[in-house]
Amino acid sequence: MRKLVLLGGGYGNMRVLLRLLPNNLPDDVEITLIDRTPFHSLKTEFYALAAGTSPDNEIRVAFPENQKLTIKYGEILEIDVDSKEVLLADGQSVQYDDLIIGLGCEDKYHGVPGADEFTYSIQTIGRSRDTYSKLGGLQSGSVVGIVGAGLSGIELASELRESRPDLRIKLFDRSPRVLRDFPERLSNYVKKWFDSNDVEIVSNSNITKVETNKLYNHEEIIPVDVVVWTAGIQPAAPVRALPGEKDSSGRVILTQYHDLPGYENVFVVGDCASLPFAPSAQLAEEQAEQIVKVLQARWKNTPLPEVMPEIKLKGFMGSLGKKQGFAYLADISVTGRIARLMKSGLLWMYKRHNG
Repeated sequence: MRKLVLLGGGYGNMRVLLRLLPNNLPDDVEITLIDRTPFHSLKTEFYALAAGTSPDNEIRVAFPENQKLTIKYGEILEIDVDSKEVLLADGQSVQYDDLIIGLGCEDKYHGVPGADEFTYSIQTIGRSRDTYSKLGGLQSGSVVGIVGAGLSGIELASELRESRPDLRIKLFDRSPRVLRDFPERLSNYVKKWFDSNDVEIVSNSNITKVETNKLYNHEEIIPVDVVVWTAGIQPAAPVRALPGEKDSSGRVILTQYHDLPGYENVFVVGDCASLPFAPSAQLAEEQAEQIVKVLQARWKNTPLPEVMPEIKLKGFMGSLGKKQGFAYLADISVTGRIARLMKSGLLWMYKRHNG
């Protein structure tokens, strides 16, 4: 049997499983999925778990069941692409013929002293649970600093405001305005929501140090009770150790077929892959669609296209609590209740198709 091994049960590899099982996998191929948790975690909803507005069981989806799918649980230590094996923390070694790496990312602290030691995270479901425990236990009037005003920071700040109206929330943004790379209408809408809901946006910030109950913004010392870091990501450590070229963010530069140069049986999907888009669940799924087609062509010994189709994304959606939101779709900005309903509907459809 030919062994296809999937590392990580994120959005990319879930799409691979959805396309191959139950009827599109050759008889001589079997799949092994390796993940640290016994379920698929909806990473796009970790902010709600951390804020306390969505329970743990609402942001999990069961892995599919199939006689040709084996699921192993464990922490991945090393990927040996020359020996075609994956080494786990418990000493297990898993051999593969084809490998799809979808291990996601971890926080990147940009060399800021104390950031890794004194901040909380929403990068994994486990760390999001820890963040929820810390935020939920704060006394009334406590100050929460959220470093990074990208989509994760914006959604966490707004959801936390609804969950804990008694807290003081400061959102630190390096840019002069939130969502700097998108139409000013969206930025203004988000800022107006924060102003109306007493969330302070600290623009043009530069966090230079983090200490216990202290944030250093430029030369100013800001007292805080908790700091949550949403100011950057980098590929997981086993991916950073892979051979080959990386981009400026540490993501793996691939061929047009999404495989590692010199190792056509090793694919990288999702946040770890160097692509001309910001990492997102949508991007991981679109990339996975192409990887499945490449795999099926190679399994059948049929030629690949000389040029792979361009990946096209539909846009993005964000929430401002449970009632308001914003979206940018096909160069059109949508704000308010409609945008929030669109995001909720998309989540419902995803869980329905994958659950």
